[in-house]
Amino acid sequence: MKIAVISDTHLREPDKRLTEVFNTYLADADLLLHCGDMVSFSVWQFFCQHPNFHAALGNCDEWRLSDYLQPMQSVSFNGLSIGIAHGWGSRSRVAANVADNFGPSFDLVCYGHTHMRDWAIRSGVQMLNPGSMTSPRDEFRPGFAFVEVDDEQNMECSFVDL
Repeated sequence: MKIAVISDTHLREPDKRLTEVFNTYLADADLLLHCGDMVSFSVWQFFCQHPNFHAALGNCDEWRLSDYLQPMQSVSFNGLSIGIAHGWGSRSRVAANVADNFGPSFDLVCYGHTHMRDWAIRSGVQMLNPGSMTSPRDEFRPGFAFVEVDDEQNMECSFVDL
């Protein structure tokens, strides 16, 4: 199973680059997760074309998205328990805040907000921050992540530079 995880797209509307990224990388993923800060309703609608799209509400998302999204979402998919959040607090505490709020019963917790890539176990939970698709705050290029899950539910993460 292939899970595509994106965050912090910060776009007012879908553009040519987003369409190319979606068609090239995201459309064929078994599950597409967005960790918040899509920013606009039209970008959310664009991602909704994926049959297994789930997202969390980000702090920069337009107000009407709160009618459809929550700051923390839980998804069960093919036997995995997955948490999705944007995140909150100081950059150094975002991962811990999210991990502590979901707890160790989740197989994978995905978050954003920091615009910095992360693949680590925190508080007994496998955590993933895919970084930002448009404006990373670390040494990496804009991008996202794939999580490959095998039949025994072992997970392997790879980051994709755009």
